[in-house]
Amino acid sequence: MGKTTYMLRDIPNEERPRERMMKYGAGVLSQAELLAILLRTGTHQESAIHMAQRMIGEIGGIRGFMDLSLEELTKMRGIGPAKAVQIKAGIELGQRLTVSRQPEAQIIRSPRDAADIVMEQLRYLQKEHFVCLFLNTKNHIIAQETLSIGSLNASIVHPREVFRAAIKCCSASIVCAHNHPSGDPTPSSEDILITNRLCEAGEIVGIDVLDHIVIGDGEFVSLKEQGLM
Repeated sequence: MGKTTYMLRDIPNEERPRERMMKYGAGVLSQAELLAILLRTGTHQESAIHMAQRMIGEIGGIRGFMDLSLEELTKMRGIGPAKAVQIKAGIELGQRLTVSRQPEAQIIRSPRDAADIVMEQLRYLQKEHFVCLFLNTKNHIIAQETLSIGSLNASIVHPREVFRAAIKCCSASIVCAHNHPSGDPTPSSEDILITNRLCEAGEIVGIDVLDHIVIGDGEFVSLKEQGLM
């Protein structure tokens, strides 16, 4: 006998994700149910809920969506450009909402201030992202940019790219940050080497590198505080 497929129409109204959210609130929904609402519809073979459950399983958990590009999403079974855009928009909105809750952290007075800015953006990523916060003379953040994605090494994070971006926005100083997908923020020898190269280049162009923050899962390490720069 073939495998029985249950579609969303087979689920009682009161048990469907959208109806449950309207009645009880978003907090009671599972990750798959929330994703199913973003997907809106499934396929002839599976419901939106089953599609969401399968996708989460394929990428190893909900955090996996943070690193998937639109192209990678559309390669997943049942996901076309429209659904891919809906997923990415939902993720981006969540990230922006997290940042918007911290307006007081837009002035960098300590490593904690810098970590608070980037923590929720970086802690769940499965690839290393190198980010720079560009500051004015009063340590207000005037811009933020992700300059590389991938394993952190000297060929990917080059001083010319960092300071080209800093000069473009008339930055007086910068704070660098990157994540460790392992969740352990302990700086590697490569982290220290890159930081020292950036500091040397900053002295030449007259833009101070104030700190390099390594982000783990809910914790961070400041190379400045550790005496590593």
